[in-house]
Amino acid sequence: MNKKFRAYAGLILMTLIIGFSFLFVKMGQTCANSYDLLAHRFNAAFLAVLLLKAFGVIKIEKTGRKEWLKIVGVSLFYPVMCFGFQTVGLEYASTSQAGIILALLPILTLFAGALFLKEKTSVWQKAGIAVSVAGLIFLFASGSNQSEGTSVAGTVLLLLSVVSMVVYYMIGKKLMQSHDSMTLTSIMVFSGFIIFNVLAVGRHAFLGTLSDYFKPLAHVNFLISIVYLGVLSSVLTSFLSNYALIHISTTQISVFNNLIPLIAIAAGVLLLGEHVSAAQITGGTAVLTGVVLVVGIGYKQRKQ
Repeated sequence: MNKKFRAYAGLILMTLIIGFSFLFVKMGQTCANSYDLLAHRFNAAFLAVLLLKAFGVIKIEKTGRKEWLKIVGVSLFYPVMCFGFQTVGLEYASTSQAGIILALLPILTLFAGALFLKEKTSVWQKAGIAVSVAGLIFLFASGSNQSEGTSVAGTVLLLLSVVSMVVYYMIGKKLMQSHDSMTLTSIMVFSGFIIFNVLAVGRHAFLGTLSDYFKPLAHVNFLISIVYLGVLSSVLTSFLSNYALIHISTTQISVFNNLIPLIAIAAGVLLLGEHVSAAQITGGTAVLTGVVLVVGIGYKQRKQ
């Protein structure tokens, strides 16, 4: 099995894990606030890395201080900002809405590539960007209706989560090619572990509720949530994403992310019983149509 095939297989697995991760965030939020959920998510992730290292399952290469700081800098965008904005955003939005916003990832990746990397775009891709932006504007406009399961705050936070991931793709590609995937993942997980625990514990210290930090751990649903989010959706997906960035182009990776919104929407509707409003269907259809134009018709046109 060659490395590129493994990268593609890993991307498929990563897509499924991330698609269902919104559901587990919602599950965790029934037992704890977002800050505690993020802290315990990365507690589980950090513990998983330590155990894998202790039993010799993984090896972490020695990294110089300068390179280590570079990786920490990238990790501020992913996983810290990406998961941070995403988790808090899901307090104000449904998993279906999160899936729709996440569909903008390839659009924003293409736009950032054209703006900062001077990559050329076809007429169809430009049209796709315009259609998706129109759909996003419609979602913003309809987001003030709380009965539709979302809000402007939720939309903005979820959009910032996607933007953080785009920045990670843009600035992380070169760095990922000079380090092994597990080393990168370990440093990223450590960054999330420190930052989110400082935020969660600091918040409890300020409010005088330090004992509440541990209370969610008494709930089985919360433990299931943080194991899924920490071990699978943080450690495993970070490893798979970093591995893919080494062997596959960012454009090809973004195409796989198109499946995540569909999985997230299906999980929300079928498993959580969420209602998808007419406004969300209209805006979401526009966003997904734009994605098809960008990564489908537009991508084929560029290859020709």
